[in-house]
Amino acid sequence: MKLLFLACLSPKTGNHTTAERIRSYIESAGHTCELRDAEEFQSPADVADLLARSPPFGGAMAIHLFRAGRLLLDIQVPFGVIFGGTDINEDVKVEQKRAVMEQVLLKARSLMQLLPSRSARKKFAVAFTDKLKEEAEIFLVSQSNKIYVQPQGIQTEVNQKICWTEFLRSSGVRSEHVDDLRVFLLVCGLRRVKDPLYLVRVFSAWHCENQRNVLMIIGPKIDPVFTAEVEAVVNRTTGVFLAQGRSQQELHAAMTHCFAVVNSSVSEGMSAAILEAMDLRVPVLARNIPGNAAVVQHEVTGLLYSSPQGAHTDGFSNLGQINYDPSLNSLAEFVHQSQRLLSDHDLRERVVRNGKVYVEEHHSLKRERETYQRLVDTLLSV
Repeated sequence: MKLLFLACLSPKTGNHTTAERIRSYIESAGHTCELRDAEEFQSPADVADLLARSPPFGGAMAIHLFRAGRLLLDIQVPFGVIFGGTDINEDVKVEQKRAVMEQVLLKARSLMQLLPSRSARKKFAVAFTDKLKEEAEIFLVSQSNKIYVQPQGIQTEVNQKICWTEFLRSSGVRSEHVDDLRVFLLVCGLRRVKDPLYLVRVFSAWHCENQRNVLMIIGPKIDPVFTAEVEAVVNRTTGVFLAQGRSQQELHAAMTHCFAVVNSSVSEGMSAAILEAMDLRVPVLARNIPGNAAVVQHEVTGLLYSSPQGAHTDGFSNLGQINYDPSLNSLAEFVHQSQRLLSDHDLRERVVRNGKVYVEEHHSLKRERETYQRLVDTLLSV
């Protein structure tokens, strides 16, 4: 059977990687899967027209209930949705978007009512974490609706040919002693929800105290306006650098050379970068938000720094005066937790060891493949 799969496919993003991986599962089960960028379509009518073409599609699925799921509103075949994270964490706060997402789920239910009773289960919704499932049930669907929880499967592959010194220099690092640097790697696509500027000022102040510590932001340029803002801030900030997006293999290689992988997002569904770092035995420092706390257990698989309500990039008005007491500010707490990683060898070894075990036990590619193949087989069964 033929399936249409919609997702946001900006190059070198987590969504793109996840979509390609799931597509491979579907095709290895004997189906045809046409993966398309949701940005290609202007309206649900465009997708309905595509589905009507010959050979016909037997079903559809989408990652992100709003950005891709809304395009399925006019189709007349069964479909499944995978919550992306920002749809449940952020978009539900906007009344217009929440209404659209509710329509998508209602559409899926109404389609099932038109199907024979033996096909009544030909629909699905998938959340990456229990927390996302709970939020979806509260804001969008009733408790009776079946939402599967399937964590993302993780696989890492390191490009052994990468030259770390050249990588740093190509990103603007001009230190004569690059081997002595402690690079904190912030992996994210450049868009506001990832909040890459959140740590910039405090990190720059910390760098001025110890120039071995540098922050490297790496990821694709997704939002052009915001990208220009990030570039302007980084260009005038000491100790912070911006690297262009790289292939997965090159990114994983960069992770193995860095001191820690950092996350500063306002919202996450499930950060693949965090899990990939764990798999590669690299310590993780993550902002304490629900999506991150679902995979990072503080002092066990990584370190969390607090994110009080209302904290933003301009949290410090005086760059030269920073109190490192972790009880005073989440930005100061980030430095505090970073210093713990630097000084406490046992802590570092413990979170690295436990992080690797956690990924192996909870983010199996095999289980992920089996889940999606089972769901799609049910969706497309006659």
